[in-house]
Amino acid sequence: MARLHLFDLDGTLLHGTAAPVEISRQLGLDAEIAALERDFVAGHVDSPQYAARVHELWAELTDEHVTGAFEGAPWLSGIRETWAEIRAGGDYCAVVSLSPSFFVERLLGWGAHAAHGSVFPAVPFTEPVNPAGILDAAAKVKITNRLCEEFGVGLGDCVAYGDSLSDLELFGVVPVSVAVNADQRLVSLATHSYVGRDLRKAYELVRAAR
Repeated sequence: MARLHLFDLDGTLLHGTAAPVEISRQLGLDAEIAALERDFVAGHVDSPQYAARVHELWAELTDEHVTGAFEGAPWLSGIRETWAEIRAGGDYCAVVSLSPSFFVERLLGWGAHAAHGSVFPAVPFTEPVNPAGILDAAAKVKITNRLCEEFGVGLGDCVAYGDSLSDLELFGVVPVSVAVNADQRLVSLATHSYVGRDLRKAYELVRAAR
């Protein structure tokens, strides 16, 4: 039976940062996004409120800014190589993130079978954010169920990779999980834990297990 490998983005594939932080840095909004991130982590704003506020911050955002953020971000090493190996073995790999879909979907070009993020308007923005398109932790499980159906696998055939509390629900429903540079609460729930900057090393923890 094929397996489905599910990768978080912020703090997992991206080392020590998040897509909104890297995007905001391109606009010189480091302090503003840091304050918003603190509010989000503390639970003072929920996912739709966060999305509305970054949408306001990014009023001047262009595709060139997004490209600069994507290309300059501190990615883990070995992402493309890991996904190529997963594909070669007949398994599937997908990215499921709360970050904007216009950033997340760029990972399809690196070999992901699927990439899902919060749905934002096209850049540059001419429309408001629709809260219905903004993902939360529970949405990761819903998307995983849809991907299982799409690829013909079951939840029992899934491996999840994540770093934070937004991955708790997903780690709770899949049999194998890898905490990557993760919050201690997630480490305690995970099957495996990896600290470092090479995705190939994290994948090695589950590669042999079928």
